[in-house]
Amino acid sequence: MSSAVDLAPQELRVLVAVAEEGAFSAAAVRLGTTQSGVSHAVRGIERKVGVVLFERGRFGARPTPAGARTVAHARRVLRMLETLVREARDTPTGEIAGPLRIAAFRSAALHLLPPVLERLSARHPGIEATVTVVREVGPGTAGEVAEGRADLGIAGLGTSSPIPPQLVGDVLLEEPYALVHPAGHPDPRSLPLVDWTENCSSYTRQWWAAQDWIPAATVRAEDDGAVLSMVGSGLGMAIMPALSLTAAPAGTEITDLGPERPTRRVGYVTTPELAATATVRALVRELRASVKPQVSGG
Repeated sequence: MSSAVDLAPQELRVLVAVAEEGAFSAAAVRLGTTQSGVSHAVRGIERKVGVVLFERGRFGARPTPAGARTVAHARRVLRMLETLVREARDTPTGEIAGPLRIAAFRSAALHLLPPVLERLSARHPGIEATVTVVREVGPGTAGEVAEGRADLGIAGLGTSSPIPPQLVGDVLLEEPYALVHPAGHPDPRSLPLVDWTENCSSYTRQWWAAQDWIPAATVRAEDDGAVLSMVGSGLGMAIMPALSLTAAPAGTEITDLGPERPTRRVGYVTTPELAATATVRALVRELRASVKPQVSGG
Protein backbone atom coordinates (compact mmCIF):
# COMPACT_ATOMS: atom_id res chain seq x y z
CA MET A 1 0.00 0.00 0.00
CA SER A 2 1.35 3.42 -0.93
CA SER A 3 1.76 6.02 1.77
CA ALA A 4 -0.92 8.71 1.98
CA VAL A 5 1.84 11.32 1.74
CA ASP A 6 1.99 10.48 -1.96
CA LEU A 7 -1.34 12.27 -2.54
CA ALA A 8 -0.98 15.03 -5.09
CA PRO A 9 -2.85 18.37 -4.98
CA GLN A 10 -4.98 17.33 -7.95
CA GLU A 11 -6.09 14.24 -6.04
CA LEU A 12 -7.12 16.45 -3.13
CA ARG A 13 -9.12 18.61 -5.54
CA VAL A 14 -10.91 15.49 -6.79
CA LEU A 15 -11.90 14.54 -3.22
CA VAL A 16 -13.25 18.01 -2.50
CA ALA A 17 -15.14 18.20 -5.80
CA VAL A 18 -16.83 14.82 -5.31
CA ALA A 19 -17.81 15.66 -1.73
CA GLU A 20 -19.22 19.06 -2.66
CA GLU A 21 -20.96 18.02 -5.86
CA GLY A 22 -22.31 14.75 -4.48
CA ALA A 23 -21.64 12.76 -7.65
CA PHE A 24 -18.71 11.69 -9.80
CA SER A 25 -20.37 13.07 -12.93
CA ALA A 26 -20.92 16.54 -11.45
CA ALA A 27 -17.39 16.54 -10.04
CA ALA A 28 -16.08 15.69 -13.51
CA VAL A 29 -17.87 18.69 -15.03
CA ARG A 30 -16.46 20.95 -12.32
CA LEU A 31 -12.92 19.64 -12.86
CA GLY A 32 -13.13 19.58 -16.65
CA THR A 33 -12.53 15.84 -16.93
CA THR A 34 -14.56 12.65 -17.40
CA GLN A 35 -16.66 10.68 -14.94
CA SER A 36 -14.47 7.61 -15.48
CA GLY A 37 -11.40 9.74 -14.77
CA VAL A 38 -12.86 10.92 -11.46
CA SER A 39 -13.92 7.38 -10.54
CA HIS A 40 -10.46 6.06 -11.33
CA ALA A 41 -8.84 8.85 -9.31
CA VAL A 42 -11.03 8.17 -6.25
CA ARG A 43 -10.27 4.43 -6.37
CA GLY A 44 -6.56 5.24 -6.53
CA ILE A 45 -6.82 7.63 -3.58
CA GLU A 46 -8.73 5.06 -1.54
CA ARG A 47 -5.98 2.49 -2.22
CA LYS A 48 -3.34 4.95 -1.04
CA VAL A 49 -5.25 5.94 2.09
CA GLY A 50 -6.38 2.38 2.80
CA VAL A 51 -10.05 3.15 3.55
CA VAL A 52 -13.27 3.68 1.62
CA LEU A 53 -13.89 7.42 1.35
CA PHE A 54 -17.22 7.51 -0.52
CA GLU A 55 -20.40 5.46 -0.47
CA ARG A 56 -21.60 4.93 -4.04
CA GLY A 57 -25.22 4.39 -4.99
CA ARG A 58 -28.20 5.74 -6.89
CA PHE A 59 -28.00 8.80 -4.67
CA GLY A 60 -24.53 9.57 -6.08
CA ALA A 61 -21.43 9.68 -3.89
CA ARG A 62 -21.55 10.45 -0.19
CA PRO A 63 -18.46 10.74 2.06
CA THR A 64 -18.05 8.02 4.68
CA PRO A 65 -17.02 9.28 8.16
CA ALA A 66 -13.39 8.69 7.15
CA GLY A 67 -14.10 10.43 3.85
CA ALA A 68 -15.56 13.49 5.59
CA ARG A 69 -12.45 13.81 7.74
CA THR A 70 -10.20 13.35 4.72
CA VAL A 71 -12.08 15.97 2.68
CA ALA A 72 -11.78 18.47 5.54
CA HIS A 73 -8.02 17.90 5.64
CA ALA A 74 -7.88 18.16 1.85
CA ARG A 75 -9.55 21.58 1.86
CA ARG A 76 -7.16 22.83 4.51
CA VAL A 77 -4.06 21.47 2.72
CA LEU A 78 -5.14 23.04 -0.57
CA ARG A 79 -5.72 26.36 1.18
CA MET A 80 -2.25 26.25 2.70
CA LEU A 81 -0.70 25.44 -0.67
CA GLU A 82 -2.39 28.52 -2.15
CA THR A 83 -1.17 30.60 0.80
CA LEU A 84 2.37 29.26 0.53
CA VAL A 85 2.68 30.36 -3.10
CA ARG A 86 1.02 33.73 -2.53
CA GLU A 87 3.06 34.69 0.54
CA ALA A 88 6.30 33.58 -1.10
CA ARG A 89 5.57 35.89 -4.02
CA ASP A 90 4.46 38.78 -1.77
CA THR A 91 7.55 38.71 0.47
CA PRO A 92 9.69 41.16 -1.59
CA THR A 93 7.00 43.84 -1.64
CA GLY A 94 5.67 43.37 1.88
CA GLU A 95 2.12 43.72 0.58
CA ILE A 96 -0.62 41.56 2.09
CA ALA A 97 -3.01 40.27 -0.51
CA GLY A 98 -5.23 37.36 -1.43
CA PRO A 99 -8.57 35.83 -0.50
CA LEU A 100 -9.76 35.76 3.10
CA ARG A 101 -12.83 33.64 3.89
CA ILE A 102 -14.75 34.58 7.04
CA ALA A 103 -17.66 32.74 8.64
CA ALA A 104 -19.77 34.70 11.13
CA PHE A 105 -23.10 34.45 12.87
CA ARG A 106 -25.69 36.98 11.78
CA SER A 107 -25.29 39.78 14.33
CA ALA A 108 -21.49 39.66 14.07
CA ALA A 109 -21.71 39.85 10.27
CA LEU A 110 -24.08 42.81 10.49
CA HIS A 111 -22.61 44.85 13.32
CA LEU A 112 -19.07 43.70 14.19
CA LEU A 113 -17.44 42.98 10.86
CA PRO A 114 -18.35 45.91 8.55
CA PRO A 115 -16.15 48.56 10.22
CA VAL A 116 -13.39 45.99 10.72
CA LEU A 117 -13.41 45.04 7.04
CA GLU A 118 -13.53 48.69 6.02
CA ARG A 119 -10.31 49.40 7.92
CA LEU A 120 -8.75 46.16 6.69
CA SER A 121 -9.49 47.12 3.09
CA ALA A 122 -8.05 50.61 3.60
CA ARG A 123 -4.80 49.22 5.02
CA HIS A 124 -4.53 46.19 2.74
CA PRO A 125 -6.50 46.76 -0.47
CA GLY A 126 -5.16 43.50 -1.90
CA ILE A 127 -7.06 41.39 0.63
CA GLU A 128 -10.28 40.02 -0.87
CA ALA A 129 -12.53 39.29 2.11
CA THR A 130 -15.76 37.32 1.78
CA VAL A 131 -18.22 36.72 4.61
CA THR A 132 -20.56 33.76 4.93
CA VAL A 133 -23.34 33.98 7.51
CA VAL A 134 -23.59 30.71 9.44
CA ARG A 135 -26.07 29.78 12.14
CA GLU A 136 -24.46 29.10 15.51
CA VAL A 137 -26.14 25.74 15.94
CA GLY A 138 -24.44 22.38 15.56
CA PRO A 139 -20.89 22.85 14.24
CA GLY A 140 -21.56 26.56 13.63
CA THR A 141 -18.86 28.92 12.41
CA ALA A 142 -16.11 26.88 14.06
CA GLY A 143 -17.25 23.90 12.01
CA GLU A 144 -16.81 25.91 8.81
CA VAL A 145 -13.19 26.55 9.77
CA ALA A 146 -12.55 22.94 10.82
CA GLU A 147 -14.02 21.71 7.53
CA GLY A 148 -11.74 24.01 5.55
CA ARG A 149 -14.55 26.18 4.17
CA ALA A 150 -13.50 29.31 6.09
CA ASP A 151 -10.16 30.74 7.19
CA LEU A 152 -11.52 32.38 10.32
CA GLY A 153 -14.81 32.16 12.16
CA ILE A 154 -16.46 34.65 14.50
CA ALA A 155 -17.96 32.37 17.12
CA GLY A 156 -19.69 32.34 20.47
CA LEU A 157 -17.09 30.82 22.79
CA GLY A 158 -18.09 28.62 25.70
CA THR A 159 -21.60 28.00 24.37
CA SER A 160 -23.38 24.82 23.34
CA SER A 161 -21.33 24.79 20.10
CA PRO A 162 -17.91 23.58 21.32
CA ILE A 163 -14.76 24.73 19.56
CA PRO A 164 -13.12 21.77 17.81
CA PRO A 165 -9.85 20.87 19.55
CA GLN A 166 -7.85 21.24 16.33
CA LEU A 167 -8.58 24.99 16.19
CA VAL A 168 -7.06 27.98 17.98
CA GLY A 169 -8.67 31.29 18.88
CA ASP A 170 -9.31 33.89 21.53
CA VAL A 171 -12.04 35.98 23.12
CA LEU A 172 -12.66 39.37 21.51
CA LEU A 173 -15.44 40.72 23.69
CA GLU A 174 -17.85 39.79 26.44
CA GLU A 175 -21.25 41.28 25.77
CA PRO A 176 -24.13 41.59 28.23
CA TYR A 177 -27.64 40.34 27.65
CA ALA A 178 -30.53 42.77 28.10
CA LEU A 179 -34.31 42.73 28.04
CA VAL A 180 -35.88 44.16 24.88
CA HIS A 181 -39.59 44.88 24.81
CA PRO A 182 -42.23 47.15 23.24
CA ALA A 183 -41.46 50.74 24.18
CA GLY A 184 -43.53 52.17 26.99
CA HIS A 185 -44.95 48.86 28.17
CA PRO A 186 -45.80 49.19 31.90
CA ASP A 187 -44.76 45.63 32.82
CA PRO A 188 -42.50 44.13 30.11
CA ARG A 189 -41.60 41.12 32.27
CA SER A 190 -45.20 39.97 32.08
CA LEU A 191 -45.06 39.64 28.29
CA PRO A 192 -44.68 36.33 26.41
CA LEU A 193 -41.11 35.34 25.59
CA VAL A 194 -39.91 35.47 21.98
CA ASP A 195 -36.80 33.35 21.37
CA TRP A 196 -34.68 31.78 18.60
CA THR A 197 -32.60 28.62 18.31
CA GLU A 198 -29.17 30.22 18.30
CA ASN A 199 -29.81 31.99 21.59
CA CYS A 200 -28.40 29.01 23.43
CA SER A 201 -25.46 29.93 25.64
CA SER A 202 -25.29 27.33 28.38
CA TYR A 203 -24.56 29.98 31.01
CA THR A 204 -27.48 32.06 29.79
CA ARG A 205 -29.80 29.06 30.05
CA GLN A 206 -28.65 28.43 33.62
CA TRP A 207 -29.36 32.05 34.46
CA TRP A 208 -32.77 31.84 32.81
CA ALA A 209 -33.67 28.73 34.79
CA ALA A 210 -33.09 30.66 38.02
CA GLN A 211 -35.45 33.51 36.98
CA ASP A 212 -39.01 32.64 37.95
CA TRP A 213 -40.38 35.57 35.94
CA ILE A 214 -39.19 34.21 32.57
CA PRO A 215 -41.83 31.99 30.93
CA ALA A 216 -41.19 29.26 28.40
CA ALA A 217 -40.94 30.69 24.89
CA THR A 218 -44.34 30.87 23.25
CA VAL A 219 -43.03 32.40 20.03
CA ARG A 220 -39.93 31.13 18.21
CA ALA A 221 -38.24 32.88 15.31
CA GLU A 222 -35.63 31.91 12.76
CA ASP A 223 -33.00 34.42 13.87
CA ASP A 224 -32.41 37.42 16.12
CA GLY A 225 -33.58 39.87 13.44
CA ALA A 226 -36.98 38.18 13.31
CA VAL A 227 -37.13 38.24 17.11
CA LEU A 228 -36.60 42.01 17.14
CA SER A 229 -39.25 42.47 14.47
CA MET A 230 -41.75 40.48 16.52
CA VAL A 231 -40.92 42.39 19.69
CA GLY A 232 -41.28 45.66 17.81
CA SER A 233 -44.72 44.49 16.66
CA GLY A 234 -45.79 43.98 20.26
CA LEU A 235 -45.77 40.16 20.25
CA GLY A 236 -43.64 39.82 23.38
CA MET A 237 -40.29 40.49 25.01
CA ALA A 238 -36.90 38.89 24.45
CA ILE A 239 -33.58 38.47 26.21
CA MET A 240 -30.79 39.18 23.74
CA PRO A 241 -27.03 39.91 23.62
CA ALA A 242 -25.72 43.38 22.87
CA LEU A 243 -24.61 42.70 19.27
CA SER A 244 -28.13 41.59 18.37
CA LEU A 245 -29.50 44.79 19.90
CA THR A 246 -27.16 47.12 17.99
CA ALA A 247 -29.91 48.15 15.57
CA ALA A 248 -33.02 47.53 17.62
CA PRO A 249 -36.00 48.81 15.60
CA ALA A 250 -38.21 51.76 16.44
CA GLY A 251 -40.91 50.82 18.87
CA THR A 252 -38.61 48.78 21.09
CA GLU A 253 -36.97 49.61 24.38
CA ILE A 254 -33.92 48.00 26.00
CA THR A 255 -33.82 47.45 29.77
CA ASP A 256 -30.72 46.41 31.73
CA LEU A 257 -31.04 43.11 33.57
CA GLY A 258 -28.94 44.23 36.52
CA PRO A 259 -25.48 43.31 37.84
CA GLU A 260 -26.17 39.55 37.69
CA ARG A 261 -27.12 39.68 34.01
CA PRO A 262 -25.69 36.94 31.82
CA THR A 263 -23.01 37.61 29.23
CA ARG A 264 -21.84 36.01 26.00
CA ARG A 265 -18.21 35.67 24.96
CA VAL A 266 -17.56 36.34 21.29
CA GLY A 267 -14.23 35.47 19.75
CA TYR A 268 -12.48 34.17 16.68
CA VAL A 269 -11.29 30.70 15.72
CA THR A 270 -8.91 29.59 13.01
CA THR A 271 -6.54 26.72 12.32
CA PRO A 272 -3.01 26.74 13.77
CA GLU A 273 -1.51 26.89 10.29
CA LEU A 274 -3.74 29.74 9.06
CA ALA A 275 -3.16 31.70 12.29
CA ALA A 276 0.38 32.32 11.07
CA THR A 277 -0.62 33.66 7.64
CA ALA A 278 -0.43 37.34 6.83
CA THR A 279 -4.10 37.76 5.87
CA VAL A 280 -5.47 36.15 9.03
CA ARG A 281 -3.00 38.04 11.24
CA ALA A 282 -4.08 41.31 9.61
CA LEU A 283 -7.76 40.54 10.25
CA VAL A 284 -7.13 39.57 13.88
CA ARG A 285 -5.27 42.86 14.45
CA GLU A 286 -8.23 44.83 13.13
CA LEU A 287 -10.70 42.78 15.18
CA ARG A 288 -8.73 43.38 18.37
CA ALA A 289 -8.39 47.10 17.64
CA SER A 290 -12.12 47.38 17.00
CA VAL A 291 -13.38 45.65 20.15
CA LYS A 292 -10.68 46.61 22.65
CA PRO A 293 -12.72 49.42 24.25
CA GLN A 294 -15.72 47.08 24.58
CA VAL A 295 -14.07 44.13 26.36
CA SER A 296 -15.73 43.58 29.71
CA GLY A 297 -14.50 41.77 32.77
CA GLY A 298 -17.80 39.99 33.07
